[in-house]
Amino acid sequence: MAITLPPLPYADTALEPSISATTLQTHHGKHHKAYVDKTNAAIEGTDLADKSLEEVVAAAEAKGDKGLFNNAAQSWNHAFYWNSLTPTSSEPTGDLAAAIEGSFGSLDRLREELASQGAAHFASGWVWLVARGDKLAVEQTHDAATFATGDAKPLLVIDLWEHAYYLDHKNLRPEYLKAVIEKHLNWEFAAENLGRDGTWTYPA
Repeated sequence: MAITLPPLPYADTALEPSISATTLQTHHGKHHKAYVDKTNAAIEGTDLADKSLEEVVAAAEAKGDKGLFNNAAQSWNHAFYWNSLTPTSSEPTGDLAAAIEGSFGSLDRLREELASQGAAHFASGWVWLVARGDKLAVEQTHDAATFATGDAKPLLVIDLWEHAYYLDHKNLRPEYLKAVIEKHLNWEFAAENLGRDGTWTYPA
């Protein structure tokens, strides 16, 4: 059972002008695909060949196999990122809205924290909204580090690698973050993740 490249959950023009079709075509069709292809090549013929991507990530981390971990975790992170975005602007409701209010004081304060941590992050990585018990937090991971495994439940993520925004915003990462945070975060996906018994799983 090979790891697959899931399709984008919207048209490649759907996030324009914040994220262009060219960026999505390159980011999804080349970068994400390369991570998936390298993961499959690494696990072919091994005892991980029939495992889920989450199991591959966990096994690679446990074995200290950095190459496999980087490609498997990046495959997972990217699929989670596509789902964290939406063409339609909205706001959190229900339990998610209450959790945001309880943890940050307001949605605006959460947005400010995502923008601040995302802009301050050095080099490549990710900025996440996660749940730890009954509290939400904004946290950063470097390079391929992931919440596919671990004790925190990821709700949303924003890609901070330059290939996520450079064609559209050049070196102005804060501009990219502002556009995504204000217009394109998928709060329905975040609410679904908050309500899950476990963590979101990569599509088989």
